[in-house]
Amino acid sequence: MNILIVNYEYPPLGGGGGVVSALIAEELARRHRVVVVTSAWDGLPRRETAGGVEVHRVRVMARDDQSVASIPSLLTFPPAAWLALGRLLRRERFDLINGHFAVPTGPGSLPPARLRHIPHVLSLHGGDIYDPSKRLSPHRSPVLRAVVTWAMRRSDRVVAQSTNTRDNAYKYYGYRGPIEIVPLGIRQPPCEPASRAELGLPESAFLAVTVGRLVRRKAIDVLLRALTLPGCEEVHLAVVGAGPEQEMLARLAGEWGVAQRVRFLGFVPESRKWQILRASDAYVSSTMHEGFGLVYLEAMTAGLPVVTPNHGGQVDFLRDGETGHLVPPGDAEALAGAIGRLRADPAGAARMREHNLRLAPQHNIVHCAAAYERLFAAVAARKPPDGR
Repeated sequence: MNILIVNYEYPPLGGGGGVVSALIAEELARRHRVVVVTSAWDGLPRRETAGGVEVHRVRVMARDDQSVASIPSLLTFPPAAWLALGRLLRRERFDLINGHFAVPTGPGSLPPARLRHIPHVLSLHGGDIYDPSKRLSPHRSPVLRAVVTWAMRRSDRVVAQSTNTRDNAYKYYGYRGPIEIVPLGIRQPPCEPASRAELGLPESAFLAVTVGRLVRRKAIDVLLRALTLPGCEEVHLAVVGAGPEQEMLARLAGEWGVAQRVRFLGFVPESRKWQILRASDAYVSSTMHEGFGLVYLEAMTAGLPVVTPNHGGQVDFLRDGETGHLVPPGDAEALAGAIGRLRADPAGAARMREHNLRLAPQHNIVHCAAAYERLFAAVAARKPPDGR
């Protein structure tokens, strides 16, 4: 097949949605021709072949942060994508177009697909239809709700990566058609193990780690507050990731007296991230919401018990008392209690570690890509989904 993937974020830009679309593209490129259209960034080539994928980057306005998109960049991606897609579609025929994120990508990828009578698959990633931390989240905006609903209704297939994302699509939008669930996957890169001393981490302490962009949705202030509570007085935390809240979070750590136990490591290469995961005792998160949460799969693959809220896409594959502990969102006391239980029960934590290591192979990206490949083949053959 000739597959055209459109995503406003693609590594090194953005977060998990960009990462997984790149992994899917690279897996599909082993057997098919795959072309990607995404946003440009200073220093990146406007066109290159990476991982077997032909990547075209289009210029957007006022994107000044690698990890977080600006409003102007979101608004200018669709028209920039139209121009790029127009050039590509004049040059060759594609069997289908796959747009990742209902907004802003849907308005960029769907009109050219309809104009050229090419099947369109829309992949929902969670935050594109529901983000409780944002005033302008699409589920709160009548205009954006209408755009998302239009993109879902006009696409040939709609894909969600979790039950939670599918349920939010039905709850907040006027769409009533089928939504297929394709769980995401990861690829563990080869990397040499490193000691805590080599990583600049405390050697004898119970070390929790969290990974992600430092944005409001991640609610890392709740995690810092948990470190001040009973059960966590001696727990250390490694924060991997960068973002606009880093300065505020560092200030809070100082004000709450936990700065000596918190290390803000910033953005690190993939191999270093895996070294940090493997050197830690537990993965912890206080996020407000995750549509799926690739980093949970990474933590499980590294053999870490996971402590995280009990609402979001992660509940499809995390089980309280088996993979770790699930706690109410925003509850610092429950979070501290769960971390404290892991620290106080090494044998129980070891059982969770072994359980997660056994589960990890089920979440390899090859399974996710194979599901997309089957879906794409059916769509390209113009086969209707069950129930339509």
